[in-house]
Amino acid sequence: MIRSEILKEIAPILRDQLVICNIGLPSQELHMIDDQPTNFYMLGTMGLASSIGLGVALAQDKTVIAIDGDGSVLTNFGTLPTIANNVADNFVLMIIDNGSYGSTGDQPTYAGKKTSLAAVATACGCENVVEVQDKDCGPALEAAIASKQMTIMVVKCDSGNIKVPVITKDPVVIRDRFMNAVAS
Repeated sequence: MIRSEILKEIAPILRDQLVICNIGLPSQELHMIDDQPTNFYMLGTMGLASSIGLGVALAQDKTVIAIDGDGSVLTNFGTLPTIANNVADNFVLMIIDNGSYGSTGDQPTYAGKKTSLAAVATACGCENVVEVQDKDCGPALEAAIASKQMTIMVVKCDSGNIKVPVITKDPVVIRDRFMNAVAS
């Protein structure tokens, strides 16, 4: 499976959650597959979906799922020790690890080579880390949500992109409707 197929499979699970989605193609894919007011699409700031997701989780009680990529997490390694030391049991960080920088042309990442993001998260002190294959993502995500424990999921999948339109919603509209969803 590639990332867009994973997002299509888990879209019904995400529908009732607050979602912070990684910059670039992941946000465009999720927007095309199942646009929801509870989805906050990153239109800039590579590497910050996990940090923003943690902040939203710490600020309120609803479940928050941050969908990040291996390339983005690699650009912001400080997020993993920050997450480990600021536990929010309503937070799930799902790292879709396709071993590439998917939004910029599928250049390989170190996660596609020798670096294990699950091992790095564990070494940073994250206590509930699971690595799953793409085909097992849906059940693993449901289990993470039901556990009511902060969970770091590393979802291993194939590299590849589909053609998707850009998000034409104004960033202020995306922000405002997400903030309304958080407040409701």
